[in-house]
Amino acid sequence: MQRVVTVHYWSGLLLTSFILVHLVNHVAALGGASAHLELMQALRVVYRQPVVEAVLLLAVAGQGITGIRLAVKLRRVAHSRAERLQIYSGLYLAFFLLVHTGAVLTGRLYMDLDTNLYFGAAGINTFPFSLFFVPYYTLAVCAVFLHLAAVHYRKGAAVFGPQAARWQALILAGLGGLVALLILYGLTNGWRGLPIPAVYLKSLGLG
Repeated sequence: MQRVVTVHYWSGLLLTSFILVHLVNHVAALGGASAHLELMQALRVVYRQPVVEAVLLLAVAGQGITGIRLAVKLRRVAHSRAERLQIYSGLYLAFFLLVHTGAVLTGRLYMDLDTNLYFGAAGINTFPFSLFFVPYYTLAVCAVFLHLAAVHYRKGAAVFGPQAARWQALILAGLGGLVALLILYGLTNGWRGLPIPAVYLKSLGLG
Protein backbone atom coordinates (compact mmCIF):
# COMPACT_ATOMS: atom_id res chain seq x y z
CA MET A 1 0.00 0.00 0.00
CA GLN A 2 2.95 2.34 0.59
CA ARG A 3 3.79 2.11 -3.11
CA VAL A 4 0.22 3.12 -3.96
CA VAL A 5 0.51 6.15 -1.67
CA THR A 6 3.83 7.13 -3.23
CA VAL A 7 2.49 6.90 -6.80
CA HIS A 8 -0.61 8.85 -5.79
CA TYR A 9 1.48 11.58 -4.17
CA TRP A 10 3.89 12.14 -7.06
CA SER A 11 1.31 11.78 -9.84
CA GLY A 12 -0.94 14.14 -7.88
CA LEU A 13 1.82 16.71 -7.52
CA LEU A 14 2.53 16.63 -11.24
CA LEU A 15 -1.14 16.80 -12.22
CA THR A 16 -1.89 19.59 -9.75
CA SER A 17 0.81 21.71 -11.39
CA PHE A 18 -0.60 21.00 -14.86
CA ILE A 19 -4.23 21.49 -13.80
CA LEU A 20 -3.54 24.87 -12.17
CA VAL A 21 -1.79 26.06 -15.35
CA HIS A 22 -4.69 24.66 -17.39
CA LEU A 23 -7.19 26.56 -15.23
CA VAL A 24 -5.23 29.78 -15.73
CA ASN A 25 -5.54 29.12 -19.47
CA HIS A 26 -9.32 28.80 -19.11
CA VAL A 27 -9.56 31.96 -17.01
CA ALA A 28 -7.77 33.73 -19.88
CA ALA A 29 -11.05 33.32 -21.82
CA LEU A 30 -12.23 36.37 -19.85
CA GLY A 31 -10.16 38.31 -22.37
CA GLY A 32 -11.92 36.60 -25.26
CA ALA A 33 -11.48 33.42 -27.27
CA SER A 34 -8.37 34.79 -28.97
CA ALA A 35 -6.63 35.35 -25.62
CA HIS A 36 -7.44 31.79 -24.55
CA LEU A 37 -6.22 30.28 -27.84
CA GLU A 38 -3.05 32.36 -27.87
CA LEU A 39 -2.07 31.27 -24.36
CA MET A 40 -2.97 27.65 -25.15
CA GLN A 41 -0.69 27.64 -28.18
CA ALA A 42 2.18 28.93 -26.04
CA LEU A 43 1.57 26.31 -23.34
CA ARG A 44 1.26 23.49 -25.88
CA VAL A 45 4.88 24.06 -26.87
CA VAL A 46 5.66 22.46 -23.50
CA TYR A 47 2.91 19.96 -22.69
CA ARG A 48 2.43 18.68 -26.25
CA GLN A 49 6.05 17.53 -26.33
CA PRO A 50 5.80 13.72 -26.75
CA VAL A 51 7.76 12.89 -23.60
CA VAL A 52 5.92 15.46 -21.47
CA GLU A 53 2.55 14.36 -22.80
CA ALA A 54 3.35 10.69 -22.17
CA VAL A 55 4.34 11.48 -18.58
CA LEU A 56 1.10 13.44 -18.06
CA LEU A 57 -1.00 10.59 -19.46
CA LEU A 58 0.76 8.12 -17.17
CA ALA A 59 0.13 10.49 -14.26
CA VAL A 60 -3.59 10.60 -15.09
CA ALA A 61 -3.76 6.80 -15.16
CA GLY A 62 -1.70 6.48 -11.99
CA GLN A 63 -3.70 9.10 -10.14
CA GLY A 64 -7.02 7.60 -11.13
CA ILE A 65 -6.13 4.00 -10.28
CA THR A 66 -4.34 4.74 -7.00
CA GLY A 67 -6.99 7.28 -5.99
CA ILE A 68 -9.77 4.73 -6.33
CA ARG A 69 -7.77 2.14 -4.37
CA LEU A 70 -7.02 4.59 -1.58
CA ALA A 71 -10.61 5.80 -1.46
CA VAL A 72 -11.90 2.25 -1.03
CA LYS A 73 -9.48 1.65 1.83
CA LEU A 74 -9.89 5.02 3.55
CA ARG A 75 -13.67 4.98 3.29
CA ARG A 76 -13.74 2.24 5.93
CA VAL A 77 -11.89 4.38 8.48
CA ALA A 78 -12.84 7.94 7.46
CA HIS A 79 -14.67 9.71 10.24
CA SER A 80 -14.04 13.44 9.94
CA ARG A 81 -15.73 15.75 7.47
CA ALA A 82 -12.35 16.61 5.91
CA GLU A 83 -11.58 12.93 5.33
CA ARG A 84 -14.92 12.31 3.67
CA LEU A 85 -14.56 15.46 1.56
CA GLN A 86 -11.10 14.34 0.45
CA ILE A 87 -12.43 10.92 -0.55
CA TYR A 88 -15.50 12.04 -2.49
CA SER A 89 -13.82 14.98 -4.23
CA GLY A 90 -10.98 12.62 -5.16
CA LEU A 91 -13.38 10.06 -6.60
CA TYR A 92 -15.03 12.70 -8.76
CA LEU A 93 -11.63 13.90 -9.94
CA ALA A 94 -10.63 10.34 -10.84
CA PHE A 95 -13.85 10.00 -12.84
CA PHE A 96 -13.38 13.37 -14.54
CA LEU A 97 -9.71 12.90 -15.38
CA LEU A 98 -10.24 9.50 -16.97
CA VAL A 99 -13.36 10.55 -18.93
CA HIS A 100 -12.04 13.95 -19.97
CA THR A 101 -8.65 12.59 -21.06
CA GLY A 102 -10.41 9.86 -23.05
CA ALA A 103 -12.66 12.45 -24.71
CA VAL A 104 -9.71 14.67 -25.66
CA LEU A 105 -7.75 11.76 -27.11
CA THR A 106 -10.83 10.61 -29.03
CA GLY A 107 -11.32 14.11 -30.41
CA ARG A 108 -7.70 14.37 -31.51
CA LEU A 109 -7.04 10.88 -32.81
CA TYR A 110 -10.45 9.71 -34.05
CA MET A 111 -12.30 12.92 -34.97
CA ASP A 112 -9.13 14.73 -36.12
CA LEU A 113 -10.12 17.85 -34.15
CA ASP A 114 -7.97 20.52 -32.59
CA THR A 115 -9.14 19.98 -29.00
CA ASN A 116 -8.93 23.64 -28.09
CA LEU A 117 -11.31 26.10 -26.43
CA TYR A 118 -14.18 25.24 -28.76
CA PHE A 119 -13.93 21.51 -28.11
CA GLY A 120 -14.47 22.07 -24.39
CA ALA A 121 -16.96 24.92 -24.77
CA ALA A 122 -19.23 23.27 -27.35
CA GLY A 123 -21.28 21.34 -24.81
CA ILE A 124 -21.39 24.24 -22.36
CA ASN A 125 -22.88 26.58 -24.98
CA THR A 126 -25.29 24.16 -26.66
CA PHE A 127 -28.66 23.25 -25.14
CA PRO A 128 -29.57 20.62 -23.97
CA PHE A 129 -25.95 19.41 -23.71
CA SER A 130 -25.26 22.31 -21.35
CA LEU A 131 -27.49 20.64 -18.74
CA PHE A 132 -24.77 18.01 -18.41
CA PHE A 133 -21.57 19.87 -19.28
CA VAL A 134 -22.06 22.94 -17.08
CA PRO A 135 -22.27 20.94 -13.82
CA TYR A 136 -19.72 18.41 -15.16
CA TYR A 137 -17.02 21.06 -15.59
CA THR A 138 -18.07 23.17 -12.61
CA LEU A 139 -17.89 20.21 -10.24
CA ALA A 140 -14.48 19.29 -11.64
CA VAL A 141 -13.01 22.72 -10.90
CA CYS A 142 -14.60 22.81 -7.44
CA ALA A 143 -13.42 19.25 -6.74
CA VAL A 144 -9.80 20.23 -7.43
CA PHE A 145 -9.90 22.97 -4.81
CA LEU A 146 -12.02 20.98 -2.35
CA HIS A 147 -9.54 18.08 -2.56
CA LEU A 148 -6.62 20.44 -1.97
CA ALA A 149 -8.50 22.14 0.87
CA ALA A 150 -9.25 18.84 2.60
CA VAL A 151 -5.64 17.66 2.30
CA HIS A 152 -4.36 21.03 3.51
CA TYR A 153 -6.63 20.98 6.54
CA ARG A 154 -5.58 17.48 7.52
CA LYS A 155 -1.86 18.08 6.99
CA GLY A 156 -1.74 21.77 7.91
CA ALA A 157 -3.43 21.55 11.30
CA ALA A 158 -0.18 20.32 12.87
CA VAL A 159 1.79 23.18 11.26
CA PHE A 160 -0.55 26.18 11.45
CA GLY A 161 -2.93 25.02 14.16
CA PRO A 162 -6.45 23.63 13.60
CA GLN A 163 -8.22 27.00 13.46
CA ALA A 164 -5.78 28.63 11.01
CA ALA A 165 -5.73 25.49 8.84
CA ARG A 166 -9.54 25.47 8.80
CA TRP A 167 -9.72 29.08 7.57
CA GLN A 168 -7.04 28.44 4.97
CA ALA A 169 -8.98 25.40 3.75
CA LEU A 170 -12.18 27.44 3.55
CA ILE A 171 -10.39 30.10 1.51
CA LEU A 172 -9.10 27.42 -0.87
CA ALA A 173 -12.60 25.97 -1.25
CA GLY A 174 -14.08 29.43 -1.87
CA LEU A 175 -11.38 30.16 -4.44
CA GLY A 176 -12.47 27.03 -6.30
CA GLY A 177 -16.02 28.32 -6.56
CA LEU A 178 -14.78 31.69 -7.79
CA VAL A 179 -12.48 30.16 -10.40
CA ALA A 180 -15.30 27.90 -11.64
CA LEU A 181 -17.58 30.93 -12.00
CA LEU A 182 -14.94 32.96 -13.86
CA ILE A 183 -14.25 30.08 -16.24
CA LEU A 184 -17.95 29.61 -17.00
CA TYR A 185 -18.31 33.35 -17.56
CA GLY A 186 -15.37 33.34 -19.99
CA LEU A 187 -16.35 30.16 -21.85
CA THR A 188 -19.90 31.44 -22.36
CA ASN A 189 -18.77 34.86 -23.65
CA GLY A 190 -20.10 36.64 -20.58
CA TRP A 191 -23.29 34.51 -20.44
CA ARG A 192 -24.16 35.66 -23.98
CA GLY A 193 -23.15 32.36 -25.58
CA LEU A 194 -19.92 31.62 -27.39
CA PRO A 195 -20.31 30.99 -31.15
CA ILE A 196 -19.10 27.43 -31.79
CA PRO A 197 -17.66 26.43 -35.19
CA ALA A 198 -19.76 23.82 -36.99
CA VAL A 199 -17.03 21.17 -36.87
CA TYR A 200 -17.21 21.12 -33.07
CA LEU A 201 -20.99 20.92 -33.08
CA LYS A 202 -20.63 17.78 -35.18
CA SER A 203 -18.71 16.22 -32.28
CA LEU A 204 -21.97 16.54 -30.32
CA GLY A 205 -23.87 14.78 -33.10
CA LEU A 206 -25.29 18.02 -34.52
CA GLY A 207 -25.16 19.34 -38.06
